[in-house]
Amino acid sequence: MTGGAVAGPDGRLRCPWGLSTEDYVRYHDEEWGRPVHGDDALFERLCLEAFQSGLSWITILRRREGFRRAFDDFGIAAVAQYTEADKERLLADEGIIRNRAKIEATLANARVLAGRPAGELDALIWSYAPDPASRPAPRTVADVPAVTDESTALAKALKKQGLRFIGPTTAYALMQACGLVDDHLADCMARGAAPGSRAT
Repeated sequence: MTGGAVAGPDGRLRCPWGLSTEDYVRYHDEEWGRPVHGDDALFERLCLEAFQSGLSWITILRRREGFRRAFDDFGIAAVAQYTEADKERLLADEGIIRNRAKIEATLANARVLAGRPAGELDALIWSYAPDPASRPAPRTVADVPAVTDESTALAKALKKQGLRFIGPTTAYALMQACGLVDDHLADCMARGAAPGSRAT
């Protein structure tokens, strides 16, 4: 898909991907590209982006509540305490993506982060947000990058901290989802609509 913003049933222009399903419309309009703060909230996004690797985002989105139930709402302190029995529980949970490597990475990442001061993950991730003035609004889907210098640097920094399953493409998807960049198309109704920080 290389076109510009498309009118939805309500007549408002949206990014083309945001109209493919009702789940995407809601996610596009209410969440994607809006600033997310808070270590646990960002840990959730990191985990979900890692689980999405090799899959479509809609697959993750439709299992999101299942993921939240399975991982104690992605509370870092809680997940860091998971045992081998918890890992086996997760591998048997049909409400999530039962990928052993991704589950093990999630548990390992929580253990790394649990020993860090509160707010450190938030500060680290947001330190890689580029100056909005340096990024012209994309007019078509083709103008939206998959990787940037900032996402490459962020992935490297997270790996240096000891985090697993995070590469430049996953890091950029995180940046888009959490509002570090605004990749809504220039004519999209959600462009520049971020109301401020949210931690969910």
